Amino acid sequence: MPSYVVLLGPPGAGKGTQAERISDELGLAHISSGDIFRENLKNQTELGKKAQGYMNRGELVPDDLTIEMIKDRLQRDDCKAGALLDGFPRTPAQAEALGKMLAEWNGKVDCVPYISVPAEELITRLCGRWTCRAQGHVYHEKFNPSKKPGVCDVDGSELYQRDDDKKETVERRISVYLEQTSPLIEYYKKLGVLAEIDGTLPIDQVTSLMLKALKKG
Repeated sequence: MPSYVVLLGPPGAGKGTQAERISDELGLAHISSGDIFRENLKNQTELGKKAQGYMNRGELVPDDLTIEMIKDRLQRDDCKAGALLDGFPRTPAQAEALGKMLAEWNGKVDCVPYISVPAEELITRLCGRWTCRAQGHVYHEKFNPSKKPGVCDVDGSELYQRDDDKKETVERRISVYLEQTSPLIEYYKKLGVLAEIDGTLPIDQVTSLMLKALKKG
């Protein structure tokens, strides 16, 4: 039976790192909704052209079209053993549609690891990043500071903070994520497949807790 996993976690929770580790460990294809969209748009597939039409009109791409893209991706050979879904579903309606689609293949979402990190910690992780103007070397004021504040160790150029890494932007991204995702967390909790993982622990510990949850699921 293929195994399907939905990975949840706010920006800065380390979701990307864990997705890579888990998919390698369990031999599951890592399916990122962002990658699927980009691939369909770039290759100008039928689904990509339809999505582009909505985007050009400034409209949201409807759920059924997104589901079609996911369905198309999950039918490829590398998903025979299942898949780890990252960035989809985003709402209970999408989760329901995903459940119906997997049921057609006698499959289901086995486990939903949710990497939970307090908002203050996420803000510390995300808004301490500084980038060098010359070649884009990245520093972090807490975890990887430059030797001389405001100056790149490698080429001596000025360090600046991208808009994405500024506190107001980071706070907004986190609150939007938590607001949008809380109904989804409740949805999967009711189904009994949510596994909350403490994302403040060291990376290896987070991985091992996730693997334990997935093996139970």
